[in-house]
Amino acid sequence: MEYLKRSSSTRVEDDPQIASRVQEMLRTIRHEGEPAIKRYARELDGWEDEFVLSDAKKKMLIDQVPEQTKSDLQFSLKQINRFAEAQRASLTEFEIQTEPGVVLGQRLVPIQTVGCYVPGGRYAHAASALMSIATARVAGVSEIIACSPPRGSSIHPAVAYAMDLAGVNVILEMGGVQAIASMAFGLFGNPPVDMLVGPGNSYVALAKKMLFGEVGIDVVAGPTESAIIADSNADPTSIAIDLISQAEHGPDSPVWLIVDDRKLGNQVMKLVKHIASGMPNAEMIDHAWQHHAEIVLCSDRSEMVEISDHYAPEHLQILAADLDWWRENLANYGSLFLGEGSTVTHGDKCSGTNHILPTLKGARYTGGLNVQKFIKVLTWQKIDEQANRLMSATGSRISRAEGMEGHARACDWRLRKYFPDEEWSFTVRATDELENQQK
Repeated sequence: MEYLKRSSSTRVEDDPQIASRVQEMLRTIRHEGEPAIKRYARELDGWEDEFVLSDAKKKMLIDQVPEQTKSDLQFSLKQINRFAEAQRASLTEFEIQTEPGVVLGQRLVPIQTVGCYVPGGRYAHAASALMSIATARVAGVSEIIACSPPRGSSIHPAVAYAMDLAGVNVILEMGGVQAIASMAFGLFGNPPVDMLVGPGNSYVALAKKMLFGEVGIDVVAGPTESAIIADSNADPTSIAIDLISQAEHGPDSPVWLIVDDRKLGNQVMKLVKHIASGMPNAEMIDHAWQHHAEIVLCSDRSEMVEISDHYAPEHLQILAADLDWWRENLANYGSLFLGEGSTVTHGDKCSGTNHILPTLKGARYTGGLNVQKFIKVLTWQKIDEQANRLMSATGSRISRAEGMEGHARACDWRLRKYFPDEEWSFTVRATDELENQQK
């Protein structure tokens, strides 16, 4: 392995100043409630209007959305719903008898209330609204609250339309830490949410992280990441354009290229600089490329897999022969894009797979947002009296081996009650008081 280009920056850690500020804001909002929200909105966003989007204002915003944009978002929603519905169908409830009289089962219960954050700073992330809200709706979530930061006098019209199209219950024109706190704490007439989802800047990500445990979250998020694995036959222009497309997320967004051909790697480096120079956001792309991009030269595809799994990228494109082999051998990624026809933009906007994905090597242990994230897999059991001969005897012995006498006696009591004449090969104790009460 050899680096043809090495990043000048290491992994972005939580900024202690930002973390302190977020912690302070959450503490203040928790204590003061809505007055604190109003003060932060005025100070940070210059916002003094109502926070809950009214039906009249929502209609006014939706009326501003071009028909082609509406049609495109409708197509995207159809794709997202079809994929989410297939995911939902793959999850099943069941019951199984493991021993005579021992029945175990699984239930699928949707989370009741979800808060969806839709970014709205640099770009209008209408597709992101579909990704979170529609997936929650297909999962069966009954109450969905969505927030997005206002741009001027309102949230972006296309974002409002996407939220409404996906089936949101309440829209809040609010961003940043105050939006996350409002949803988590149940402000402005809404119930506290059970789960927070959606991408956002470092303040939003930290707020979600700090509230995790009190509420559920989708993933621990960092800057958007993308990697490409390419062999010697890949088109260097396709590679360069796709790397640029992901670098425009922000100046701290890493892009990585893993190749088995030195010439290809060098060609891509030249092309990125040339193509990026003609982009309207060239300065930001250049910063991301200069400081966070890496090109790794590997000896063979096995080494390429090893390197890619080490990076565990949020998005991973394969521009190489034998796509099935790569699909079967790669393990750590948020979402996989196989072949030149599958660019990350498709997944981000309209193909149907979710674009809310793990970053910062989170793909080593979790996937991205999906229907299952919104569904609790609950277990149940029903054990009859006769089955207690086996289950309570085993439970009693294991509990005492662990030093948990209370647990053991819960089993012992059932052995005494259900099998009063039984002689046991181990000590079975019971609480005299309980025995007397039973008589």
